[in-house]
Amino acid sequence: MRQRFLVVLAAPPFAFAFAFGFAFSVGCGSEPPPAPVAPVAPAATEKPVVAAPPAASSAPKRPVNVSDEIRRLCSLPEPKDAPRFDFDTSDVVGDDRTTLQALAKCMTDGPLKGRSVRLVGRADPRGEQEYNMALGAKRSSNVKQYMTSLGIGDARLLQTSRGELDAKGTDEDTWRLDRRVDIELAK
Repeated sequence: MRQRFLVVLAAPPFAFAFAFGFAFSVGCGSEPPPAPVAPVAPAATEKPVVAAPPAASSAPKRPVNVSDEIRRLCSLPEPKDAPRFDFDTSDVVGDDRTTLQALAKCMTDGPLKGRSVRLVGRADPRGEQEYNMALGAKRSSNVKQYMTSLGIGDARLLQTSRGELDAKGTDEDTWRLDRRVDIELAK
């Protein structure tokens, strides 16, 4: 027994590290995956639950919500309904193009000449927070891109996203109110 002890001590130092690493990896290996469980058929009285598609709204859906201050300074008309996006979209639509064109004119040679605006993208609370932040950013980016195409300098359009952080909706009608881009005067 004494000879084995001496032989082990005489082994090179990396042998101890190798032996320890091997023993650790074998001893601390993960457990085998659980055996698959056969699916259980639902009872005859149970009905499958199917998510209802989003309700269609008769209200206009426009993606841009201009602040009251900008609306007043630029003499923009009051919207009948705040501009909104459809679920999981980021496209600027017809009615909002008209509003953005009037805003661009006001920023070019009206009361907002030389002023900057903040574009705040928003989303409803469905989906992961990271996804909703990205969707809000995409919405504000599309509005910024459209405004830039109308001649507004990139530096005057400050873009940000709040995603779902300020969402208040609890159903399709109120979630629709959360999907928007707010346009505010930059301070």
